[in-house]
Amino acid sequence: MKRSPLSLNRFGLPLLAALIVVTAVYSEMIAHPAYHDGKIHVIYWEKWTDFEGDAIRKTVEAFNRSQNRIHVDLLTVSGIENKTLLAIAGGDPPDVAGLYGPNVAQYADDNAIIPLDSYCKRYGLDRNHFIPVFWDMGHYHGHQYALPSTPATTALHYNMAMLRAAGITHPPQTIEELDADAAKITTRDANGNIQKVGFLPTEPGWWNWAWGYFFGGKLWNGKDKITATDPGNVRAYQWIQSYSKKYGPGNLQSFRSGLGTFSSPQNGFLDGKVAMELQGVWMYNFISRFAPQMEKPKRIWGVVPFPYPADRPDLANTSVADEDVLVIPRGAKHPNAAFAFIRFIESRKGSEMLCGLQRKFSPLRHVDPQFYATHPNPYIKLFVRLAYSKNVITPPKMGIWPEYSSALSNAIDEVTLMEKTPEQALEEVQQEMQPKLDEYLRRLHLRQKAMHEAQSLSAHGDNQ
Repeated sequence: MKRSPLSLNRFGLPLLAALIVVTAVYSEMIAHPAYHDGKIHVIYWEKWTDFEGDAIRKTVEAFNRSQNRIHVDLLTVSGIENKTLLAIAGGDPPDVAGLYGPNVAQYADDNAIIPLDSYCKRYGLDRNHFIPVFWDMGHYHGHQYALPSTPATTALHYNMAMLRAAGITHPPQTIEELDADAAKITTRDANGNIQKVGFLPTEPGWWNWAWGYFFGGKLWNGKDKITATDPGNVRAYQWIQSYSKKYGPGNLQSFRSGLGTFSSPQNGFLDGKVAMELQGVWMYNFISRFAPQMEKPKRIWGVVPFPYPADRPDLANTSVADEDVLVIPRGAKHPNAAFAFIRFIESRKGSEMLCGLQRKFSPLRHVDPQFYATHPNPYIKLFVRLAYSKNVITPPKMGIWPEYSSALSNAIDEVTLMEKTPEQALEEVQQEMQPKLDEYLRRLHLRQKAMHEAQSLSAHGDNQ
């Protein structure tokens, strides 16, 4: 999940002007047309396509039918995290934008989205309404900037048939068991080329940033210090490199290059080439769509919490939580009507419709018992349980997160290719990112100070 929103505060005025020009050029697509039906038209940008797009379209239609005052106009927008910022800079944003959870901190720092505190209070929404981790992802510096649309957690997906063929009777509980099982399953041809693997830390490679947490590591102190060289992170990178030492970096690279795209029958897990994989709640959708033979006539796949180090049972049930979020951009023409739609999404009816159609679980604490009783994913309650785990993890809330995440992925590439030791790779990340965080915080402080002074002057002028 490489989500790297453009940070406007890092660019000078000439580039900002250029961005506004670009926005104006492409505004033919996003302009608010004139309506004559007497309703408030809320422009809603969302990134989803395919069955996820169908799900939000049906949910929007349900909201539009539920009342006669507001009509939500849904527009599918690719690269939404960048285009939304461009639209805000150009003065013509949508009324609602469907972003990613990790976008929230940067958007809030850029003053690009409005706090939702007063709306939440008015509509009775608070932390008790949601599974806590999904409320918390939208909470930043004392304000609620985003609310969840669809949530996710991750767990170990495994192919029962591949495990049994290797003489393994149950999925691994510890990382040591995972490594041993992976070795039993991995096979090579006569030339030494890998044909199938039990497990690879870098497959699919969407949560490279998170591996340190599975070993008790932390990426920063939550305030002003990067902690890339935390012992838990070093241990995680040593574990990742152990696979290259065992199977050869070139062999692993060749094997991975032969895997098909994720959304296809040639997906490594779906194609029987990868026996175990860290994946999210959405994986059932792709199994049922591209590998029905894994479901019928007999289910041959399963899901368990990702294993923990044998000497750290306190890290059991570690899971990466993520979510799609709804925000109101600064400059939105109809913020009140926009939040009325958001409130519908946060209701039982709206949430269960959207999340059910996308075959995910609801971010709400309380749902209709029938929602899970009739849910097609046989492991859906496990993903819900992991969302409540004390070891659930989320991306750090920091404005430089896109750069930090990218640096960590580069470090894992270097470690996997045996170009650097884990210690060297993480030390370089530490040395690269701490100055960037320092500079980011310095500029953020100056901007906030200037905004405060401007507000004080405006208030003083109003009192004259």
